[in-house]
Amino acid sequence: MSRVVKVFRTLRNHWKKSTFAVCVFSYGGHWLYGKHCDNLLRREACLLAKGFGNQLIGPHEQLKKATVILNPAACGGKANNLFEKNAAPILHLAGVEVTIVKTDYEGQGKKLMELMEQTDMLIVAGGDGTLQEVITGMLRREDQETFSKTPIGFIPLGTHNTLSQCLHLLSDNPVKHITSATLSILRGETIPLDVLQIKGEKDQPVFALMGIRWGAFRDVAATISKYWYLGPLKTRAAHWFSTLGEWPQVHEASVSYLAPNLRPPDLPIIKVQRPNLFYRIYRRLNNYYYPPPPPEPPKEEEPERWEEKMMSTMELYIQTHNKNPVETRIDDSMIICAEPDNFTVGEFITVGTKKEEDPTVFTKKATKMEASAVQLNLPADGGGFYNIDNEEYEAMPVEVRLLPRKLKFFVDAERREQLLTQVQ
Repeated sequence: MSRVVKVFRTLRNHWKKSTFAVCVFSYGGHWLYGKHCDNLLRREACLLAKGFGNQLIGPHEQLKKATVILNPAACGGKANNLFEKNAAPILHLAGVEVTIVKTDYEGQGKKLMELMEQTDMLIVAGGDGTLQEVITGMLRREDQETFSKTPIGFIPLGTHNTLSQCLHLLSDNPVKHITSATLSILRGETIPLDVLQIKGEKDQPVFALMGIRWGAFRDVAATISKYWYLGPLKTRAAHWFSTLGEWPQVHEASVSYLAPNLRPPDLPIIKVQRPNLFYRIYRRLNNYYYPPPPPEPPKEEEPERWEEKMMSTMELYIQTHNKNPVETRIDDSMIICAEPDNFTVGEFITVGTKKEEDPTVFTKKATKMEASAVQLNLPADGGGFYNIDNEEYEAMPVEVRLLPRKLKFFVDAERREQLLTQVQ
């Protein structure tokens, strides 16, 4: 008993050191417990992947080939470590023949895609910027009509992983997020996504999966990181400081657009079998002695009917429906959203804070239209910058066209059910 009393007396006499030691051991214990939980998640994912690897294949079948485009610079240079720990073991245990191609500099993903050979599946390991580079390079290829049918998997390793919200289960734990995304690739369920083709007057087209953003809220979002020392107040502070220089921050543009197109029905893919030999001989003889009538001349296409509208707005966002790709729609269209130009300073700060969490959120006063193509003409004195899938581009007059259901992405079946529930 005297020894216990002595210990408590020592702790009381050295309370500062004791408090510091308790804090250190508590933090260390919490950190070790987190590492242990992460290892359990990895182990569970590897066991599931091993089940795919143990499946038997036919004697003439080959292993599935997967090409991984990995951006090691994503997530502040942590992407390579995250991939090697959480995604690579799952792919190897599943019996997939993996080829990893690492990018060395910004924009290299586009060049790699122009030279890439055909593969069974394409996996993008990075963030929004890496994904945009890959799909841009893919859709710039001469054989893009066939190459774009390759299913694409997305492993979220970047600072911004916008598309992951509609493909994978949401989780604050990066290990669970990455392993879940990798397993969804192995399960093989895909979903078609729309693509925006954005073309300027001179440059080659850029392709986007989410949208193109332009306006005051975008400009302020690009400066928020400067105020890191203000902690949780940095977002509100950045919006307030921006109002001190110029107010109101109104952007004017001329928007011309085409009406949406009717969406064709989803028909099942039917593989036509080759007819037997006797039928083929009969068909050739029949065509020889009774040639078919010449085809009718093609009908002249009607000229496109563009509608023009002048807009004065705080922000303009042209976006796809990929936020919820399972939603049933009558038309193939993109959404044009324009905020009003009469916000007060308080409203500007409040709305800007919400948009920092989700840029696709718009107020009730916003103007919304649907279109199949958009021509955006900016003022001659320059329009600042665009955000195209969270990547910054110099603003210029552009034409945006919708490529409906252009690419197939691997999706988590459970996440798909969650999105269907939201629609209902």
